[in-house]
Amino acid sequence: MSARFGERVRAALRARGPLCVGIDPHAALLEAWELPVDARGAREFGLRTVEAAVGRVGLVKPQVSFFERFGSAGFGALEDVLAAARAAGLLVIADAKRGDIGSTMDAYAAAWLTPDSPLEADALTVNPYLGVGALAGAFDLASQHGKGLFVLASTSNPEATALQRSVSASGATVASEVISEVSVRNAGVSAPGEWGSFGFVIGATVDWDAAGIAPFSPPAPILAPGFGAQGAEPSDLRPRYGAMADAVIAAESRSILSAGPDGLAAAIDARVAEYREAVHG
Repeated sequence: MSARFGERVRAALRARGPLCVGIDPHAALLEAWELPVDARGAREFGLRTVEAAVGRVGLVKPQVSFFERFGSAGFGALEDVLAAARAAGLLVIADAKRGDIGSTMDAYAAAWLTPDSPLEADALTVNPYLGVGALAGAFDLASQHGKGLFVLASTSNPEATALQRSVSASGATVASEVISEVSVRNAGVSAPGEWGSFGFVIGATVDWDAAGIAPFSPPAPILAPGFGAQGAEPSDLRPRYGAMADAVIAAESRSILSAGPDGLAAAIDARVAEYREAVHG
């Protein structure tokens, strides 16, 4: 087995910086790229994005819903994009936000985390709000195959605030308890000094104090939506994530993809340079 996912992310961030390019074939973007708004267009969009990302960033994040909406042909397009990205050496985060119980969750995990599965990715976003324990099968399968999970913890959408910042009987917020419970699992399967492979989704616009969350141990990757079109800038990374800043994966999609197929590589290069300046000075 190759290195654990957490360590592979750690190496990718050191080599290429924090930028993760989203692969989100919105209808408006397909039209702007002069591609058909169908599975064929989504496939071409995804493959062109992968081609531009290779050698520039270490990670890409296909948003599954924008392929899924085209049915079986859309899933076929997604399979091609996932395979091309992984073959090119990119770490691939499937943004599917799966979450269920028992054998149903196990089947989701098998679809996305099993080697040689048609939908094989390096990591999967998952929803813990049926209980972190309901994800047990996904944690186990990810560990078995050297894969990763990104557990929704504190997201930046306002609809989540009431739930994620609710205070439990222990006095901790729900988001904090999710992080604590997953961190125990990371500690149980990670070697000393390694990053955990079960990361967290913590939005770039989240106020950690207001959300009741704090730096955690062992370190684990933080998938951070909210950069780019949602308002956060590279210069915000260190101030907002503090001691955990080196673990941040800054996910951007529309802010880069809107450059179009001819300007995409240059847009990635420019953003990579901005993150390099923000992180290293």
